[in-house]
Amino acid sequence: MKGKEWYKADDVAEEYDSKRFSRGGRLIDRREKEAVLGALSPVEGKRVLEIACGTGRFTVMLAERGADVAGLDISRAMLAQGREKARDAGVDDHISFLLGDAARLPFPDDHFDAVFAMRFFHLADTPAKFLTEMARVSRGQVFFDTFNDFSTRVVYNWLLPMGSHLYSREDVERLVADAGLSLATESHDFVVPYGLYRKIPGTLAADIRSVDTAVGDTVVGERLSSVSYWNARVPEESDPVTAAERASEAE
Repeated sequence: MKGKEWYKADDVAEEYDSKRFSRGGRLIDRREKEAVLGALSPVEGKRVLEIACGTGRFTVMLAERGADVAGLDISRAMLAQGREKARDAGVDDHISFLLGDAARLPFPDDHFDAVFAMRFFHLADTPAKFLTEMARVSRGQVFFDTFNDFSTRVVYNWLLPMGSHLYSREDVERLVADAGLSLATESHDFVVPYGLYRKIPGTLAADIRSVDTAVGDTVVGERLSSVSYWNARVPEESDPVTAAERASEAE
């Protein structure tokens, strides 16, 4: 089972967090949350949309900090987990979970202050269409991550062929430009692929992470990073005709 079919399975949703963000995977969870908060903060009072919100890791985190969040996903099972997590955290009144297609977002133009997607573009079959839609409904910011083609992720994809799409920097720059966005900031991390961290105890993972971070802070390490975080901005004055043309071209 690959890609979206795997993701939508009920048993995957039930075990998603425990399998990926326990043991050494806690380091991944912490880093990804730092990346989202670093890009979107301050979030209090902001209207935020998360694409592929999954079990609500980020939606709940942002709601706890005062954001009004909408989370969209294609998996009913994942959304059920997210709703339960929001209720447990006491922030369900600040989150709307929606079943939907990221290629046709059910929101008007410029509806959100920020739109973001984590762990999404590696499974995206039409990335240009998705990013164009994210840009359309945001009036300020679009943030997303990618897995990189010149990295150890290539080996991981070969060992576990789930149809993950890997991106070059040129791929991302083209997607951002075609969506009418401008790249504001970027960061790169995890020379060691995620899969290794999830398989080992937290103490050993912490030691590996220290080496990983040290290597990643070098020019070579940045080039070999398996994950990149891209923070893009929506132009302050958008031509509605041009925006419509971009959406049409992405079809």
